[in-house]
Amino acid sequence: MIAAYQARCQQRVDAALAELFTPPRAELHRLYQAMRYSVTNGGKRVRPLLAYAACEALGGDAGQADGAACAVELIHAYSLVHDDLPAMDDDDLRRGQPTTHKAFDEACAILAGDGLQSLAFEVLADPVRNPRDADTRLRMVGQLARAAGPAGMVGGQAIDLGSIGLKLDQAALEVMHRHKTGALIEASVCLGALASGRADEAGLADLQRYARAVGLAFQVQDDILDVESDTVTLGKRQGADIARDKPTYPALLGLARAKGYALELRDQALDALGRFGPDAEALGALARYIVERRH
Repeated sequence: MIAAYQARCQQRVDAALAELFTPPRAELHRLYQAMRYSVTNGGKRVRPLLAYAACEALGGDAGQADGAACAVELIHAYSLVHDDLPAMDDDDLRRGQPTTHKAFDEACAILAGDGLQSLAFEVLADPVRNPRDADTRLRMVGQLARAAGPAGMVGGQAIDLGSIGLKLDQAALEVMHRHKTGALIEASVCLGALASGRADEAGLADLQRYARAVGLAFQVQDDILDVESDTVTLGKRQGADIARDKPTYPALLGLARAKGYALELRDQALDALGRFGPDAEALGALARYIVERRH
């Protein structure tokens, strides 16, 4: 089920994203080329999938979540471009392709990331792609800004960079990853729900519980794959976290306990979906996929 759903949603969001990278002036061709490269060079599109699935869980149509799906993927892509820079993680490979600063140059990569970030908010504020109700769009913009900023993803990256070589306990490790990875995943679910036009506070609370568990499970599985997988399968350098002496769940808990924790988080996510019934089938499948994926 998940493979077909993933293919359908990927096709949908990729078509919507492709419309965004026509340069308004010839002088901007290289910048837009770098932005397009950073977004369209592969990827699982997990965050757009979560946005679409959350919208559908509340009885909405996938088309209502196109703006939300594009916005979260643009933010995710910008974060990867900047994370890969020499001043950050200094990676040469992303999704099996040269990272943006290698395919273009470092200055162009910085600008491409900046452009993708601002484009995400332009897309999310557009009443054609999102709910016409201005209050709902404003709430969605605020949600994404918090998730992407110092109280979310950017803050998590700062904690991550400051934790190299340190021995964090599990609580500190979870604080870092709930910011760095989890915040944008939570926003993806919330934005999709709001885009449906049918979200109430009780439903949003349950979806947030789901998203918090899934967001952490995603990172735990990433840490496991950094140990167990290989560079070709991952599409990025295997063992990079170990080489940088970064704190990870397998290093802290051991590989077996880390795998058990990922399954525990999956079950927490599935438990949070009880009220939604069959409409949440895709969200349930995504929770299972996140801890079963091999890249």
